[in-house]
Amino acid sequence: MMRVIVGVTGLATVLLLIGVASAIFSLANNEDPVVAEGGAKPEVVANMTDGVIVNDAGLEKDEPIAELGIAPRTAETPAPAITPYPIPEK
Repeated sequence: MMRVIVGVTGLATVLLLIGVASAIFSLANNEDPVVAEGGAKPEVVANMTDGVIVNDAGLEKDEPIAELGIAPRTAETPAPAITPYPIPEK
């Protein structure tokens, strides 16, 4: 019987801690963002970046990593022709 009481008490403690943590984090999310005096407003900065038009007419669609700017584009030069080694006659 003592094991059941200890188990239920532990479970209640864990649920209480989770509830308190949830309340703390929900209060933190409801606060207004801090804006520095004379600094840029987040709404204005976000609207400045919305209308950017990128001319990607010359870009290939088969290189997604190059389109993101992570890796350079591959060269469009054809691969050199492979010449096999001459087979010596016996």
